[in-house]
Amino acid sequence: MRASPINDLPRPLAVVCHDAGAANIILHAIGEQADGIRIWTEGPADGIAAALGHPRNTNSLDAALDGAAMLLSGTGWASDLEHQARAGARARGIPSIAVLDHWVNYPQRFVRNGQEVLPDRWWVTDNFALAEASRHFDPARIDLVPNLYARAQLAGVAPITAETANRVLYVLEPARSDWGRHTQGEFQALDYFAERLPGLRLPADIEITLRPHPSDPSGKYDEWIARHANMALSLDQSGSISQAIGRARWVAGCESFALALALEAGRPVFCTLPPHAPQCRLPHDRIIHIKAME
Repeated sequence: MRASPINDLPRPLAVVCHDAGAANIILHAIGEQADGIRIWTEGPADGIAAALGHPRNTNSLDAALDGAAMLLSGTGWASDLEHQARAGARARGIPSIAVLDHWVNYPQRFVRNGQEVLPDRWWVTDNFALAEASRHFDPARIDLVPNLYARAQLAGVAPITAETANRVLYVLEPARSDWGRHTQGEFQALDYFAERLPGLRLPADIEITLRPHPSDPSGKYDEWIARHANMALSLDQSGSISQAIGRARWVAGCESFALALALEAGRPVFCTLPPHAPQCRLPHDRIIHIKAME
């Protein structure tokens, strides 16, 4: 596979991202190849783009698309931006590529208000995603490309040593469902983790750091932390997910990409979805499902 999947794409190339997952993949792939690339980001992708030295360089989404030879976009849930970009590209006769950054909800990513807008091609970054995407879309139009973001993060994870703290990194993410119980799913999973923690056979001096999702508002988990003052809780202040994983011996969460990254880094990983929640959709068989331990 090529060092960067962006190298051979035509210019001008419009890049449109909102959610963090695909933004990390796309913006890391740009590297030094920024010439002729029009970048339009919103939401969490704004901060990622700025940190990587690729901030938005057009005045609007329309300016990014007008006259472009191709569109490369994410497929996030948190906004309609990338959907609008694909619709705008189709209206202009511009071919588009969409990056699938996870392993779930592939068809739904391309529908807003009953309108489906599919790209011309899909990019996936591992064999799990390739198999899942091929169930829903034309396999001949799906490309397996390198995930330079994941490679960089894995390279930055410190190995476990005698000095590594007895710490669980809990990676948070919006569940986008209350599973019929009138409480956001991510808080139900946290409650279940706290309830089941004594049975996980972890050291008595265990520390727990919570790492909010890039889309989480500031202070979202402050009240939950205050209500669990008996636990050694803190918010993770690491600059990157690789640093956060490197400072922990265990990683927990629901269905975050970071759980897969932690597995690759050799950390035991706990899935905290409670028994009444849907089954975890991560395809990795080494995840320890807490509800299966009951």
